[in-house]
Amino acid sequence: MSQNTILMPDTEAKSAAPVFYLADEHDHPEGSSTMLGFWIYLMSDCLIFAILFATFGVLGGNYAAGPSPRDVFELPLVALNTSMLLLSSITYGFAILSMMENRVGATQGWLAVTALFGMAFVGIELYEFHHLFVDGATPQRSGFLSAFYTLVSTHGLHVSTGLLWMFTLMVQVARYGLTTANRRRLMCLSLFWHFLDIIWIGVFTFVYLMGILR
Repeated sequence: MSQNTILMPDTEAKSAAPVFYLADEHDHPEGSSTMLGFWIYLMSDCLIFAILFATFGVLGGNYAAGPSPRDVFELPLVALNTSMLLLSSITYGFAILSMMENRVGATQGWLAVTALFGMAFVGIELYEFHHLFVDGATPQRSGFLSAFYTLVSTHGLHVSTGLLWMFTLMVQVARYGLTTANRRRLMCLSLFWHFLDIIWIGVFTFVYLMGILR
């Protein structure tokens, strides 16, 4: 190597090297990773409820000489509870429509109505559990009751969590308005709430209706 050759430092050599991955870079929509992550969460929740439904399918006929679904279920009460959750899903849809129109007051109002329906659902479910406990239909009584309480209470816990999330978002919207982040959070909660509605339709059909028809 001649004396006139200039040696480039390692840092300059690295900076001069082409960066190939930048050529394929493109903009990503804001919040896209949040929605993807939430869809993944919902799929994992589907697996949890699928396991609980399968467990009830196996144990739902094991009464251990105890009460059967016909003895403990009150369809009028369950139908009323189902209507509460279905109506809450409709009112949440109105909240999303109001959000799309950038109407903060209407969004808050429909969220409040949705929360009232949700609290009514949880309250009726707690009343049903209390009534069953008074009659001696406790979880340890039979495999049927153990599977029933596990499935229904897991759904009720999800609804309670959704209500807590809803109240938190109402505070956030009241303080900061319908920002991009709050809109994204409301959409995620919408997916969660409608998902719980679909799960409950399965519970109502598979647990209550088919249980009474056995």
